Amino acid sequence: MNFYAVIIGTEILNARREDKHFKFVQKELANYGHQLFASFILKDDKELIENIYKLVKNDKNSVLFSFGGIGSTPDDLTRDIASNIFTNSPTLRHKQFEKDIIERFNDEAYPHRISMADLPPNSTLLFNPINNMSGFSLEDRFFFVPGFPQMAHPMISEVIKNKFSSCKKIFRYTLLAQTSENTLISLMQQVPKNIELSSLPILKDDTPSVELSLSAYDKKDVEYIFNLFINQLKVQNIEYKLM
Repeated sequence: MNFYAVIIGTEILNARREDKHFKFVQKELANYGHQLFASFILKDDKELIENIYKLVKNDKNSVLFSFGGIGSTPDDLTRDIASNIFTNSPTLRHKQFEKDIIERFNDEAYPHRISMADLPPNSTLLFNPINNMSGFSLEDRFFFVPGFPQMAHPMISEVIKNKFSSCKKIFRYTLLAQTSENTLISLMQQVPKNIELSSLPILKDDTPSVELSLSAYDKKDVEYIFNLFINQLKVQNIEYKLM
């Protein structure tokens, strides 16, 4: 699965508010052995949000956690855009959510708050433990929650726990070598696609070093390739330490 976090809010980009969603999702996924595939912080811009949702939809392995834009103000664009991109249909009034809004706000549900019940067809409600103003999901892969962390985070935690808590174990091996990346590039180019390679150059006091990390689901495969790097470092008398 490729996990995407889409964080919508002009107020984050102009620094009126600080993002609290990225680190939360990153940590919550890591609890179950997953990691984010991509993360976006977006302006409240219709075309921009549409393009990112299309990107996510076109990935057959995607899982989306979308934060923000599901309220009732003019800058809340998520419901209509999600309906258009993911269902090719306009929003429909969700009867249960309509009932929940009326029960909470009575006459003040009209004329604006009630619009929050206009959701993409076949939406499933996501329970909001703070005030029962739900998020929603589509196809059990695309999840849309409010921008407020107090509401959004318990909702996403529940989703990940219930739907994505099983994961294959990933084996990771890391070393820090006292050399530049250039020394190891030829060997890096031979790393097979089933092994994830991460190379982080470090420069301290004009002395280069590189942190090399390999990970894969197959322990024997990643150990074999990792030992090739160790052997090359030994042959070239390059100092390194395992991490």
